[in-house]
Amino acid sequence: MDVILLERIEKLGQMGDVVSVKPGYARNYLLPQKKALRASEASRAVFTEQRTQLEADNLKHRDEAARIAKGMGGMTIIIVRQASDGDQLYGSVTTRDIATGITEAGVTADRRQVKMPRPIKTVGMHPVRVDLHPEVSVEVIVNVARSQDEAEMQARGERINRDGEVVDIVEATEEIEVAAVFEEGAAPETEEPTLDADAPAEAENAEATDDPEKTAS
Repeated sequence: MDVILLERIEKLGQMGDVVSVKPGYARNYLLPQKKALRASEASRAVFTEQRTQLEADNLKHRDEAARIAKGMGGMTIIIVRQASDGDQLYGSVTTRDIATGITEAGVTADRRQVKMPRPIKTVGMHPVRVDLHPEVSVEVIVNVARSQDEAEMQARGERINRDGEVVDIVEATEEIEVAAVFEEGAAPETEEPTLDADAPAEAENAEATDDPEKTAS
């Protein structure tokens, strides 16, 4: 389906561009959100007539988003979840969870504004992009921890290792990664295997057995 974009859409185009999209994407998102019009002679005329107002509205919204982004600089969202000793979450942190955290921090956000390739599934400090406007983005830190105390430690760059000691977060992460390898059953590297002293004799016996002329009748 061809549509006329009423604002900049990432990976699609700029305001006024005519682009082809999947019908479902247009019907379920672009058209109801008033981000595009069905491409036709009538809609092109409507867009041309309203373009000046649309550009003015876009500028206003962009300036407002830039102001909000400035206030969100350095924002950290704490999310408490249960996790294993290997830092794997029992579940995951989704865009909806992060949007809720941002809203609770005082900035209204929708899950569709939160951009990340996949849900968060590990304890730690995770940078996440939030699109406040098609032309304005801000990065927030999602601090995923088992408790409020652990979140505060992570914010200071500290973690508790397996011995219960407070250590630098990089050191703790390395210990967890090494432990995870052994938990998965991976064996440490060993030297190249050496041939057994009896191997040549066994090989000769095998050859003798395979040779019909050397096999007893």
